[in-house]
Amino acid sequence: MSILGNRVHRREDPAFLTGGDRYLENLAVDGALRVVFVRSTVAHARISAVDTEAAREAPGVVAVFSAVDVDLPPIPPAMETMHQAMTRPWLADGVVRFVGEAVAAVVAESWAEAVDAAELVFVDYEPLPAVVSPQAALAGETVLFPAAGTNVVCAMAVPEAGPSDDLFAGCDVVVRASLDNHRLAPCPLEVQAAASRWEPDGRLTHWSSTQTPHMVKGALAAAYGLDAEQVRVIAPDVGGGFGAKFGSYPEALLLPWIARRLGRPIRWAETRSESMVALGHGRGQLQEVELGGTRDGQVLAYRLTAVQDAGAYPLIGAALPGFTALMTSGVYAIPRVEFASRSVVTNTTPIVAYRGAGRPEACAAIERAMDLYAAEIGLDPTEVRRRNFVRAEQFPFTTGVGTAYDSGDYERALDLLLEAAGYEELRKEQARCRAESGPRQLGIGVATYVEITSPVPGGEFGAVEITADGRAVVRTGSSPHGQGHATAFTMLASEYLHLPMEAVDVVHGDTDAVPSGVGTFGSRSLQLGGSAVRLASEQVIAKARDLAAQLLEANPDDVVLNGGAFHVTGTPAVARSWADVAAAAGPDGLSAELTYEERGPTFPFGAHLAVVSVDTETGGVELIRFVAVDDAGKILNPLLAEGQVHGGIAQGVAQALYEQFRYDDDGNPLTTNLADYAFPSAAELPSFELVSCETPTDRNELGAKGIGESGTIGSTPAVWNAVIDALSHLGVTHLDMPTTPERIWKAIT
Repeated sequence: MSILGNRVHRREDPAFLTGGDRYLENLAVDGALRVVFVRSTVAHARISAVDTEAAREAPGVVAVFSAVDVDLPPIPPAMETMHQAMTRPWLADGVVRFVGEAVAAVVAESWAEAVDAAELVFVDYEPLPAVVSPQAALAGETVLFPAAGTNVVCAMAVPEAGPSDDLFAGCDVVVRASLDNHRLAPCPLEVQAAASRWEPDGRLTHWSSTQTPHMVKGALAAAYGLDAEQVRVIAPDVGGGFGAKFGSYPEALLLPWIARRLGRPIRWAETRSESMVALGHGRGQLQEVELGGTRDGQVLAYRLTAVQDAGAYPLIGAALPGFTALMTSGVYAIPRVEFASRSVVTNTTPIVAYRGAGRPEACAAIERAMDLYAAEIGLDPTEVRRRNFVRAEQFPFTTGVGTAYDSGDYERALDLLLEAAGYEELRKEQARCRAESGPRQLGIGVATYVEITSPVPGGEFGAVEITADGRAVVRTGSSPHGQGHATAFTMLASEYLHLPMEAVDVVHGDTDAVPSGVGTFGSRSLQLGGSAVRLASEQVIAKARDLAAQLLEANPDDVVLNGGAFHVTGTPAVARSWADVAAAAGPDGLSAELTYEERGPTFPFGAHLAVVSVDTETGGVELIRFVAVDDAGKILNPLLAEGQVHGGIAQGVAQALYEQFRYDDDGNPLTTNLADYAFPSAAELPSFELVSCETPTDRNELGAKGIGESGTIGSTPAVWNAVIDALSHLGVTHLDMPTTPERIWKAIT
């Protein structure tokens, strides 16, 4: 019986639950010094002096470095399309551009000694005007990079000619709104950590808490002028990333330089407060939405204009409006669609990818616009959506911005959602609450979504090797940070090789053990990495069948694999095991490896419904129910998929109700710990009601679409819409996220 599609428990969890983990701070790096970074306490200033004398004399201190010591060229922007004058120094050089930027590195025998000495480093700042908001950046009164002459990192438009004057011609109704898809801190439970050691043969070994070890390897080789084979990167267990650990950061990449200067290994781990300001943030997109249509509910035109906050230095976050553009029109067949964006630098923590990375921003915009439109024409928001869906028979479908969707059935997802939630009864209950005029009012929010997974071109490495004792070793370029890769890839190998799961080992996260790879981001791992494992397994089987045929003195076409052994069709009593064929393979062994290239990205979709209770006297919000339909194509393991959806919904709900990283007008962060930053726990969330739906894709070998980010994408606008819906009879048409009690109370008083 096939194991695929079964609820197989995660193989990783016993080690995590019993303390057998391998996080970076648990690893022994013999003789390693500890480094602590002195970070800027002001958002924008000239550095007049960095006095390190007292720190150098402190107990246990081995060295203190500032920008004048570092002889590495500055780090260029993340992409060539970004303004190339906006480079980043390894340590702040002459100017600091955000609170938390590393100014100096203190190296000591112990972490405590390094912390104490860092307090003794004196930095003399001459404050400059802080540019905190994207609007201020666009105004250009203060330019953060004088050599660039502008705060605009990059810009794009679809169509390239820019907005048209007649986009909304023929529309009976046009609704408009200004939306803030606000800044978030990723808050992985494991903060950034890294270690570096130069080996006697001149090779560099670097440990990194990263989602992409091979990408880090490439960055290190480029920074230090090394050949690829001279660098080994190891990503042990990684305690969460959510996109923020895509690649690495200057602090971690500077460790080899320090290790080489001092002739000893170096290790580093930031504190939680450091992580809140130094680990890249997410979202940060200001949006203007305009949607037009007829009085009977047919949407004719839609325009989304965005200003992306890139933070102090242009990292991958500056390019994320490109993903927003791809998903501009969501699940709707809108004839005329336009998108335009500008990304700008500000005196804040740089923006990076965060779960969904540009796609939640697109979904939130179109789903709020659809609710505004429904309210304006007096139709139920679910009916407006239904009338404008891309129909199942229209797939494959190309949207108004040129995005080619693979497969979908959006109306079915909505039908499943409404039936599971008991939508008509919920509306009746809401009407009763309003008629009674009590302080508690019910809100019902719906969001339908489609997203793109594996959006970045590039394949993934996979290899399968049969050992002498008949076990299988799977090597993958996908590097997990909580997703359950070991379980998923073991299931695939077990299924195709006819081996028990206990006989399969999965190797990842070590660039010496896995020769190439891309990594884990963009919900790409199963559809690319999993497909690579499947094809490598099939190639191993083909080789083994030829070897078994020789051992059985039979035609290879007559040999079958069954129950973990090869035999001639019809004669299972005479068989050869995997160990037998591995021995027959000789010194070259029995293995196969490949890089799987997908046939284009995939487009998971779904529908989410949130029910909230809002206290109109205090503004307090309680999320009562959350129902979700998430279609990710063929599901390998429902338990793993549901776990990803649970986590995604939790983060999406958090954005709608709780989380926001805030600065004051001078660029001082106001939410630098988990007491100030409203990080929700399970206590704030109901049990999620998940509804199964599978629409396979033809773009990979498994029929699978990504599932890691879907929950985040649909949940935020569903909850956002629900809170506004609860107050709509009181005349409230808009609230910024997060919909905090203060904002609600102000809106209704």
